[in-house]
Amino acid sequence: MNPIHAWLSVSIILSASLAMVLHGPIAQLPHYHEFADTRVWLGVPYAADVLSNAGFALVGLWALWRLWPMRRHPALAVAWPGYATFFVALALTGLGSGYYHLAPDNARLVWDRLPIALACAGLLAAVRAETHPGSAIRPWLVGLAGFAVASVAWWYHGELQGQGDLRPYLLIQVLPLVLIPLWQAGAGVPRADRVAFAAALFCYVLAKAAEWFDHPILVATGVFSGHSLKHGLATLAAALLAARLWRRVGGGQ
Repeated sequence: MNPIHAWLSVSIILSASLAMVLHGPIAQLPHYHEFADTRVWLGVPYAADVLSNAGFALVGLWALWRLWPMRRHPALAVAWPGYATFFVALALTGLGSGYYHLAPDNARLVWDRLPIALACAGLLAAVRAETHPGSAIRPWLVGLAGFAVASVAWWYHGELQGQGDLRPYLLIQVLPLVLIPLWQAGAGVPRADRVAFAAALFCYVLAKAAEWFDHPILVATGVFSGHSLKHGLATLAAALLAARLWRRVGGGQ
């Protein structure tokens, strides 16, 4: 890892953390659970938002099926605990988010946000292990996963007290977007990896943007909402990562 990039990564983490401390609590939007697409299909309420989560489970399970036998491959072994966490959490996101969207409320939202936070933690730990030779992955994975769980617990505990705070949860989602490209550039990661990860992160940013425009997108298309589109774009992001790892170990050749 280039010393400049290492210094920058530490500075980013500290700066982002300090900015959130100085900003103060970030509350969940008052009408967060009021999604645009309320259509029922085959008796399933909010059907589009519920069923569009299937992609997460399919990608997560496919990746585990394909990559588990290759977990000791030199191109995967050092980071496998992190990637395994990412794909298990991705599959659980399909279940947790589907469960939440059947009857959206804060109690169910815990089971949506928890696997998402764990997926971010797993991905961060995996890429750090790949870009910091000689650094043990397990302490970082345990620490990041612990922070991920605590971030959701912190938010939900606050909601029960009347004022939730999303800062730690937002931090665990934002850091991969900044640190992964930085770490990969500093470590001289092969271009194919950098392109695949950049495309995946870009899709995830688009997914978060679509979430903000849930209602306008449904009005504009008349077919799908911004939240359903978010699920599709986030699934695509995960599929790009899974496909790159599969090609890394010689899959499809």
